[in-house]
Amino acid sequence: MAESSMGDISNWRSIVTLLVFVFTNIIVIFPFHIPFYIPRRLSNAFLDALSWLRIISPGKDTQHGESENEKRRAWARLRFPMNFVTAPIIADLFLLAILAIGRQEVYEGTIGVDSIHPYDIMAFFITLAYIAISIDASGLIRYLAFKVLQWGGKNGNRLFFYLYSFFFVLGSFIGNDPIILSGTAFLAYMTRVSSNIIHPRAWIYTQFAIANIASAILVSSNPTNLVLAGAFGIKFIEYTANMIVPVIITAIVLFPFLLYIIFANEDLIPISIKMHELPEEIRAKKPVNPNIPHARGVAEEEENNNNNNANEEQGKLLSLEEIMNPFLDKWGAGFGAVIMAATLITLLIVNAVGSPQGEARPVIYITGPAALVMFCWDVASGWAHRHETREIAHKGKREVEEARRERALREEEEARLAALESRKEAGTGTEETRPAVGGEQTAPPLQAELAQGRSSSAGGGSNEDRAVTDQDKVALKKQEPAVVDPNSTSERPIDPGSSTEVDEKGQSAVDAERSRTPNQPGANKGRATLVSQCALAYTWLQETFPSVTAVVAHLPFALIPFAFAMFVLVQALVTKGWVEVFAHGWDHWVDKTGTIGAIGGMGFLSVILCNFAGTNIGTTILLSRVIQAWLKIHKDNGIPISERTFWATVYSMALGVNYGAFSTAFSASLAGLLWRDILARKHIHVPGIDFARENLPIIAISMTVGCVVLIGEVYTIRSDNAYLIPDNF
Repeated sequence: MAESSMGDISNWRSIVTLLVFVFTNIIVIFPFHIPFYIPRRLSNAFLDALSWLRIISPGKDTQHGESENEKRRAWARLRFPMNFVTAPIIADLFLLAILAIGRQEVYEGTIGVDSIHPYDIMAFFITLAYIAISIDASGLIRYLAFKVLQWGGKNGNRLFFYLYSFFFVLGSFIGNDPIILSGTAFLAYMTRVSSNIIHPRAWIYTQFAIANIASAILVSSNPTNLVLAGAFGIKFIEYTANMIVPVIITAIVLFPFLLYIIFANEDLIPISIKMHELPEEIRAKKPVNPNIPHARGVAEEEENNNNNNANEEQGKLLSLEEIMNPFLDKWGAGFGAVIMAATLITLLIVNAVGSPQGEARPVIYITGPAALVMFCWDVASGWAHRHETREIAHKGKREVEEARRERALREEEEARLAALESRKEAGTGTEETRPAVGGEQTAPPLQAELAQGRSSSAGGGSNEDRAVTDQDKVALKKQEPAVVDPNSTSERPIDPGSSTEVDEKGQSAVDAERSRTPNQPGANKGRATLVSQCALAYTWLQETFPSVTAVVAHLPFALIPFAFAMFVLVQALVTKGWVEVFAHGWDHWVDKTGTIGAIGGMGFLSVILCNFAGTNIGTTILLSRVIQAWLKIHKDNGIPISERTFWATVYSMALGVNYGAFSTAFSASLAGLLWRDILARKHIHVPGIDFARENLPIIAISMTVGCVVLIGEVYTIRSDNAYLIPDNF
């Protein structure tokens, strides 16, 4: 255990360290942006330099996101994000600057100390996550969910039970992240295409809770389990043997509470679910790989734009196609399942046997080669099918570009006709003329008729005379000269009688559409830059290696800087004496309440801290150090801790940091942030207050059941014999 002294907490640097730790966790919970201003000339000079170096495109592309008024201001406003990635890093840099921490804390927070090795934990988690997300990218989870949907049929309660069991079983083996990635989108689609599921909250909250409950069984399913097992030298098989009973009983008891009490509403879980039927021609279509860009062509574009009532049915049809005709790469899914099973079995065996020298082997030695084999398979598979995937991508891209072009022209025409209608209603369009031969000005015949119609309407004409009919608009278009737009592949009529304002609206619509589709025919592509070439390279990778690109894009790389920075922050609390203070407080609590108090107290504390101590990962790091300091206190004083009390504390913390992900804040876990973002992309927005309100009864029931079962377990299989504290404490 790193040396510390309780006297150190009176030092001003120790006080600042604690305050920095608290403020950092507050920022993780409530992220924000810091605006700062730089001179416009300096900003423009910097952008011009980047443009001259051909890093970015010149002109207006360098000032995207700014309005015309902002561009005319003397100061340019930039926004720096303060979130779960930047805040811990800045906190560490600040503590280094004031000499509150030094080389020791940075080394121990990255390389490791006291059996906690951050680099090994992060490498293990990322490599195993690659295998799990690769299985997800093959379409296996979506396909299995589709089969569960078929088995459940139209019976709402039965389908709820089948999906509940499916997510629990699958989450036990591959962890919560792949379940969140595919399961959340699947449920969003499923509830959308059902005509009598009024709100999806019963399905999405249940899925999120059961995925995190299931992740408590295996060490490999959650990075929090890796930290805990490493901190106390727990064999993987021993961890699972002690956690599986409380977790399974929690899942069994929780289900009837969810179905009959918490979500007992026909609008949430109908007795009979009425699903929209998928047309036969769509059912017969060959499903396409959703990892290929523009794989669904204009359908994907329409789905993203179908937010109004007029297009609701079309959007439901597209969603129904996604879940009822899922893509499955059978070879990729089978190979990935074999690799995952072999990796987990090897981990359990090697960890159980141990090394002859008694030192644990880094688990990256097992997961690293397995992830490399999976990566090579994905690359080889992508290269073998590159012609097919590229053809699908290019065809879909052409469809999307054509649809966007047509929409831009349609919006322009609607704006022109709207302006014409407004002039008619205002009575100003009757004087519109255009020059004729000999300098005379004559009105077009149809416009004269419209003017006459307006005059008669002013004198009490009929309703038919007071409006411009669709036939009039068509006839007017036919009389106008067809002017070819040099930037468009089609001819469009230009209204010579329309005002400059209308032309600007129409042209701005076209320009805006071209800015979204820079590669469409006729658009000004400009010169090549580093950014544009990187974008082209990424598109090429998506089209050639769709699975690899999708997996890498979904890997939780943001977890790496966050976890390392949090390890350093917690190590700063250790060296400044704060962890020892917390350990003394915990020791007093256990002395007063005994084993039952240790389980209840640690369970409650770990759930609460998940929301206020840098997610469940930060909580696990902090509480593991506290328990280690607690062991050191007893070792120095020569007072033993019973095996029953010690293991009750450890495994109640394991329950709390896994279950705590579904408590009161999205930031209680990185999975919660991912879950919220996926739902938002599917047009399901979950307010923070709703997240807390819906989860409070779920977490209360889950922790109560889990802790009660754990009490019975430790009193059955653990003794009051003294726990043998390792020599490194």
